[in-house]
Amino acid sequence: DEVTTPTGDAITREYIAHPVAVAVIALDDRDRVAVLTQYRHPAGFRFIEPPAGLLDVVDEDPLLAAQRELAEEAELAATDWRVLVDVFTSPGCNQESIRVFLARGLTKVGRPDGFELAGEEAHMELRWAPLSELVSAIYAGAVQNPTMVMGTLALHGALLDGRLDSLRTPDVPWPARAVKATLDVERLKSMLGLWAAA
Repeated sequence: DEVTTPTGDAITREYIAHPVAVAVIALDDRDRVAVLTQYRHPAGFRFIEPPAGLLDVVDEDPLLAAQRELAEEAELAATDWRVLVDVFTSPGCNQESIRVFLARGLTKVGRPDGFELAGEEAHMELRWAPLSELVSAIYAGAVQNPTMVMGTLALHGALLDGRLDSLRTPDVPWPARAVKATLDVERLKSMLGLWAAA
């Protein structure tokens, strides 16, 4: 994109277009968090991650997407959902925004009918990590997935502050998603204009 700065300078910015995503910090009644280990090829690492996924369907409800990902990847359902934190993963180079949910009141369920793990997901491993150990692993550098780090530390802070029950409800507006939708429409119009002129 060609961007005009507040001082009037013209600059060019390249970035990765990316859908928004959801992630789930699933906390059981023993203060353990459901974590997945998954290989990520661009980094060449096997990461400790929360269940997560893209909202790549137009107008998909973020809570329903989070519930789907929790069932697909961890075979869990939850009765208590809150918004833990909203984050941009790397706003200098991509559009990705993630809404991280806290899920409590967990029960074991099967994967949704017709869903099969494939690709990198086929080799995911689910385990339960005590929250205190997960926090220690973050500070030791053993947990580096940004969503896992931000979600875990946000949960830890909320517990210390006694604010779990005052976290945002799942239906609160998500400004990053609305802004992205507006920008996507503007970019599409610009591309169509360029094609028409060609």
